[in-house]
Amino acid sequence: MFQTICGAQTRNIDGYRSSILTIICCLFAALLALPADAAERNDTAMTLPAAIQLALSENPDLQVYRFRETGLQGLVQNAGLAPPIDLSAEAENIGGTDEYSGFDSAEFTLALSSVIELGDKREARVAAVEAQRQVIAGERQTRALDLMGEVTRRYVEVVATQARLDLAVNARLLAQEVVQSVEHRARAGAAPEAEPLRARANLAQAELVVTEGQNRLRSARLSLSLLWGDMEPDFVRVAGNLENLGNIGDFDTLYQRAIQNPAIELFASEERLREAEFQLATSQSNTDIGWSVGIRQYQETNDTAFVAGLSIPLVGAKRNTGALQSARAARDEVSMRRETALLNLRASLFDAYQQRKLGIESADSLRSDVIPLLQRALQQTQAAYENGRYSYQEWAAAQQELLSAEYALIAAASAALQSGATIEQLTSEPLLPSLEPGSSNIEQESD
Repeated sequence: MFQTICGAQTRNIDGYRSSILTIICCLFAALLALPADAAERNDTAMTLPAAIQLALSENPDLQVYRFRETGLQGLVQNAGLAPPIDLSAEAENIGGTDEYSGFDSAEFTLALSSVIELGDKREARVAAVEAQRQVIAGERQTRALDLMGEVTRRYVEVVATQARLDLAVNARLLAQEVVQSVEHRARAGAAPEAEPLRARANLAQAELVVTEGQNRLRSARLSLSLLWGDMEPDFVRVAGNLENLGNIGDFDTLYQRAIQNPAIELFASEERLREAEFQLATSQSNTDIGWSVGIRQYQETNDTAFVAGLSIPLVGAKRNTGALQSARAARDEVSMRRETALLNLRASLFDAYQQRKLGIESADSLRSDVIPLLQRALQQTQAAYENGRYSYQEWAAAQQELLSAEYALIAAASAALQSGATIEQLTSEPLLPSLEPGSSNIEQESD
């Protein structure tokens, strides 16, 4: 779920596909549902729009396409050139015997020669290269979509890791309070001596969980920053939470959007490329006419004369039969691969849809039913322990049940958002309306 906060503006590669990218640089509504005061407390927190901007402008894999496009521009120029004109010089009747010895009987010819292309070869070459440029542009747009989806997924992982770490820190604080309470009861003779030992052991385990969470957060931050080539993340936290997951939506509607994905539309460009290559191969079946004109000088008489010639290859069309067959097969292959891609797309979309549905339902159930009940149970268990009716073990078990449910809520919400990111990557459209009234434009890259 990229939320529509930023319009990813691409350079004028392909008007049709660039329009797609302007709607898919979106943000998770849940991730950006951050209170205003929270933003004021942490001015240095990384935001999803900033992460996407960095990745689109700095990711090396995406920058490769710039050089490919530059190279194809050069090929377009060459494809439109007319056949070259050759200058040739020829000398005859020199260095022989008797009357042909020396240069007295020599004949010198200076000529220009080239070919006349038939079958619209020049136009076919240009069309083939232009079609190739369209394919490269589509590949670049598809790669940009994939990159933004990966940025969002890793961003969500950082947010979830932060939430787990915050929960671990709160659990540690609770464990410290429990130690104080248990030791106080033990000193008063209201609790066995073993209970403070258990409480301190639980506190030590809570410390380990916090340390582990800190390490996981560092790894998650590094994994995110590597997408724009940063080996040392310059941010400590990212802005966002996991509360608002949005609606599940309708699968058929999502699939109709998905079939407009640039990865699928890319096959249309590839079909045009293969058709252009087939037309180019067809044009090569038309034999070219060679021509030459020149002037000849006769040394013996000091006379000059014009010379001209034509040449036509024999059975030239038959020599191109193999190229035609290959081009035709490549053209027909594209449509079959597109059908396979549509089947794979539907399967991937359905899996992400089901995972998102399950995540939302699980998170809603945990948030509205399970956790409130466990909170009430913990309060009652704590009160009963302080009154001597419950043991420390029962109190600790109630704490652990609540903590496990809260961790499960983070996992379910994170899974729903991760699946939502996949759905938006496949559909090229946001699942949720824009959270904020304004949006910030993010350029893909600048030359």
